[in-house]
Amino acid sequence: MMNSWRNVKLGDIARLIKDGYTPEPDDDTPYIGLEHIEQQTLRLISCGIASDVTSTKAQFKTGDILFGKLRPYFRKVYRPKFDGICSTDIWVIRARTGVDQGFLFYLLASYEFVDMTAAGSSGTRMPRADWKYLSNSEWRWKLPPLPEQQQIAAILSSLDDKIELNRRMNQTLEQLAQTLFRQWFVAFDFSNAEGQPYRSSGGEMVESELGEIPQGWRVGSLDTIATYLNGLALQKFPADGPDSLPVIKIREMRQGITDATDRASRAVGEKYIIQDGDILFSWSGTLDVVMWSGGEGALNQHLFKVSSSAYPKWFFYLWTLFHLEQFKQIAKDKATTMGHIQRRHLTEAIVTIPNEFQLETMSLVLEPILSRILNNMLESRTLATLRDTLLPQLLSGRLTVRQGEELAAQS
Repeated sequence: MMNSWRNVKLGDIARLIKDGYTPEPDDDTPYIGLEHIEQQTLRLISCGIASDVTSTKAQFKTGDILFGKLRPYFRKVYRPKFDGICSTDIWVIRARTGVDQGFLFYLLASYEFVDMTAAGSSGTRMPRADWKYLSNSEWRWKLPPLPEQQQIAAILSSLDDKIELNRRMNQTLEQLAQTLFRQWFVAFDFSNAEGQPYRSSGGEMVESELGEIPQGWRVGSLDTIATYLNGLALQKFPADGPDSLPVIKIREMRQGITDATDRASRAVGEKYIIQDGDILFSWSGTLDVVMWSGGEGALNQHLFKVSSSAYPKWFFYLWTLFHLEQFKQIAKDKATTMGHIQRRHLTEAIVTIPNEFQLETMSLVLEPILSRILNNMLESRTLATLRDTLLPQLLSGRLTVRQGEELAAQS
């Protein structure tokens, strides 16, 4: 019952850990910088090692809370499942006695705490959170007894566990799709009529400009199998109402839509509106290829929306991915401040195209894989929305543990 909840200050329930660590050459201790924590999602997108950095860093233990104090409104909060070191622009936080670490994590990840942190930050261009200010500020919500804290944390972490499971599943599915693609389109060992690997079992090969390819196949280029639609300079289409669209730039393509995302008018035209499942290719700056799952948006310049009326999505998606490393090298070699590729590089990117029957047979395998990947991403988006909806209600007591459990169980 809420009459057993008590008023607290942050300093009463959390303490800042200041254990320093000086990296050594060839040190493979895991390192987390701000760039490794995805904003808004409570997720780690990559990880470095200690030998990548030189100056003294902060040390963390498994289960500690990492909170990005530089520009805290980005909500870069993560709870590692391993020991390591992190940037000094990241706080390492542990719960005090009588406070559940999982509960504290979700409290610090709540938008109300993030907003409070941003409001108390110092600095204009590079605002940094102020621990002294926060630790002495009285928290608007009350602290429930430890057993209830643990129950609340379990509800929210069950949703994060499902999100993580989907992420790992998609990682496996992506690897499977790319392995099959290389087996079929590089080694040419797709299944023949007898179910045997075509080239390895003596399938007939013919000469082409690419070298030997299976009989009945032909050579093309990326821009012959798909349309690469470049986005617009969307500052020319300012938001003009409540139905405006989020502007999808490279940042959004990689990290999703946030409160900092620009908006644009629907007057951009239907072909420049991005939908779930569309293939996006950032051809300038940070080159990448993704299947979009962030909802409706407007296509900004420096991004291609890739589509085809003649070939299935898996075909042009995996071929674009196949050439991505080559494109990155082209961009890197350019003597400009922002590396990029040009349309001629799409023409120079060679692909092999199977006959219609083989393409349809391959689609029976690869289309369901891409569909499952998209469905998992959409489910994770729904789960994250549910988590962020339940979080403030559970922390404030507006929603009981039993009600939270029932809603989480329905997800």
